[in-house]
Amino acid sequence: MDKRVLKVVYPGTFDPPHLGHLDIIKRSAAIFEQVVVAVAKSPGGKKLLFDIEERLDMFRAMTEPFGDKVVVKSFDSLLVEFMKKEGIKVAVRGVRLFTDFEYELQISLTNYNLAQVETIFMMPSQEYIHISSSIVRDVASYCGKLKGLVHPYVEKKLRERFSCGG
Repeated sequence: MDKRVLKVVYPGTFDPPHLGHLDIIKRSAAIFEQVVVAVAKSPGGKKLLFDIEERLDMFRAMTEPFGDKVVVKSFDSLLVEFMKKEGIKVAVRGVRLFTDFEYELQISLTNYNLAQVETIFMMPSQEYIHISSSIVRDVASYCGKLKGLVHPYVEKKLRERFSCGG
């Protein structure tokens, strides 16, 4: 029986998606046959800047060059339930800092205990390691420079949301 992992899930809130996320997707797509980007609808009562349809739209625009190699879907359940439905046993998680790792480790251990889901941790490339969705939202809220932080389509959506010109 072939035990190679062909399909992985890359889950998150992605509010908004940024170039660090795209970096993890690109690198995962180079390793696996397909990456399913799983966008959480409304995680734990978090106040979101963009609704699920907007986040899906931004991700689809960002990942269009990958064709069928990257699929973008939403989920509104435990991640392990979504993964079971999709027939996926491995999650990819991006970790930037040690504090990210502590949080992600707790989630990965819980997912393993719930459904024997394995987690692969991947660090973003050096040029993206400082980017977080929180930082992007803060910069965008003051109409700051977003080049190098987000895809041009996401920049357009952020500028519209915060009524920033050009």
